[in-house]
Amino acid sequence: MQDLQVTTDKKTIFSWAMYDFANSSFTTLIVTFIYATYFTKAIALDEITGTTLWSRGVTISALAVALLSPYFGAMADISGHRKRYLIISTIIAVLCATLLYFPRPGQTVQALTWFILGNIAFEMGCVFYNAFLPEIAPLDKIGSVSGFGWGLGYLGGLAAMMLAMVTMVNPETPWFGLTRELGQNIRATNLLVAVWFGLFSLPMFLFIKGNPPRGKAGDSVSPGSIFKELAATFREIRKYRQVFRFLLARLIYNDGLITIFAFGGIYAAGTFGFTFQEIMVFGIVLNIAAGLGAFAFGYCDDHLGGKTTILISLIGLIVAAMIALSATDKNYLWLAGVLIGLFSGPNQSAGRSLLARMIPPERETEFFGFFAFSGKFTAFIGPFFLGVLTELFQSQRAGMSIVLLLFLAGTALLLTVDEREGIRAVRQS
Repeated sequence: MQDLQVTTDKKTIFSWAMYDFANSSFTTLIVTFIYATYFTKAIALDEITGTTLWSRGVTISALAVALLSPYFGAMADISGHRKRYLIISTIIAVLCATLLYFPRPGQTVQALTWFILGNIAFEMGCVFYNAFLPEIAPLDKIGSVSGFGWGLGYLGGLAAMMLAMVTMVNPETPWFGLTRELGQNIRATNLLVAVWFGLFSLPMFLFIKGNPPRGKAGDSVSPGSIFKELAATFREIRKYRQVFRFLLARLIYNDGLITIFAFGGIYAAGTFGFTFQEIMVFGIVLNIAAGLGAFAFGYCDDHLGGKTTILISLIGLIVAAMIALSATDKNYLWLAGVLIGLFSGPNQSAGRSLLARMIPPERETEFFGFFAFSGKFTAFIGPFFLGVLTELFQSQRAGMSIVLLLFLAGTALLLTVDEREGIRAVRQS
């Protein structure tokens, strides 16, 4: 196997991790807590209709990412334009976040359009961003570097949430000349996301070098050659049996996480009557717990391995889901939220580091494209069945039960993965 040219200086690692700090504002404020809740409570006709429509928006964006990520991952590796694609994805996500300010109550089509396009761009950016990890971290430090990125990301989400709460959501007279009329103060949190995302992405763009092209000068990057490359990569992934098994397990359990992130705030508001202010505090507590979990388990990952770290996190998430589903008052939901935060961070961080240990050099973006594919191809299952069950039983609690089933099934599949064999296979290739 060709040796990886790994860069380990602190400036490079910090600049890379700052992109996690930047993009977490999008997931925290738009996807999970503020805008998702505002859409169901204010833009949609009612909360049941809003939950159903939001689930369809999440489903559409997830399927689009599943279809696009392997193709653009291969193109980024072959052309050497991974960094360029990351910048383009970020610009589109920032633009869509800005446009989310404009839809008003009743304008569900406009709101969903900008959300879907922005979420696709955000997720595609994660494909290109994650692929830099094996190039900036040595094998024995991948877990802690990945955990540092996730932890910094949760810190970014927390800081953006607190800023939004102090300046826009909580004050009787919001800052910056905003008013509460037609939810302007809530809609303006999308503008905060746009500025935050764009500004704190700059260290990544300025100080991280792009990947060299894998092909020779003049090699074709036509759609035909890309699809041929994808077919070869898919065959190669199947040769790496442990990678294939891991991606299959992640296909299932990550759908549970996606569903929690997309509908956690909606569930808290609709079933337990959380106000916007309470949801903001809920989000802050969850992000603190998630940041601590990602930082702490990142070092455990280096010593225990990615698989063990993911299994521990899944057990914690299963317990949290059971508490959330059976909760009779807000106190139990708070407990579930803390546990979800504590274990969701290491779950995502360890998944990224586990794959980074088991992929061949010069194909990082392609494999992380399939990593995104595994996280999105069936991502419609959770949101779709949540919407169906919510509508069928007129109960958000019934809809959220799908999360527990996904965590249990994903855990069973992950038990079949042999991490040591996976690392050994790529070293011998």
